[in-house]
Amino acid sequence: MSIEGYDTLIEEFKFLLEKEKPKVAQEKLVAASHGDRSENAEYHAAKEKLRFIDKRLFYLNKMIEKSQIIDPSLHNHVRVSFGSSVVVCDLDTDEEQTFTLCGVLESEIENGLISIHSPLAKALIGKEIGDEFKIKLPTSTKEYEVLDIFYKNIFSLKKNIRTKENFSFS
Repeated sequence: MSIEGYDTLIEEFKFLLEKEKPKVAQEKLVAASHGDRSENAEYHAAKEKLRFIDKRLFYLNKMIEKSQIIDPSLHNHVRVSFGSSVVVCDLDTDEEQTFTLCGVLESEIENGLISIHSPLAKALIGKEIGDEFKIKLPTSTKEYEVLDIFYKNIFSLKKNIRTKENFSFS
């Protein structure tokens, strides 16, 4: 993943651990002080929020532990690699498309950000301008030509960037 992607994971993890979880734990304590917990909707809601927060913290922790951080701006992008933006031409239709290879958690196919583990990205890795390649689809085989390779920051292309407003379970 990119440095920015890693930083976003860390930011969300810290926010949930240091801000959101203590806030919801306090809400649970206040709700518990209102008496009978068996019919206390506020208590059960806070308890459920804590479960969601703990699950998200567990997931984020695993992603952080397993992450491999790559700074694509350091590559020369003569050949397609992580972080490369690639303009390809469909040789059957002459349609041009641009894709940027990124980490799984950074991908947004609708914005041209494709996971490094996707079949298309795997087929693109190592290609140079002018190279042709084929990719098998469920119903056919597509043939492409690499027209251009360049670097553009992954996060400048993202449209769905999670922020503190998205981290909260409130």
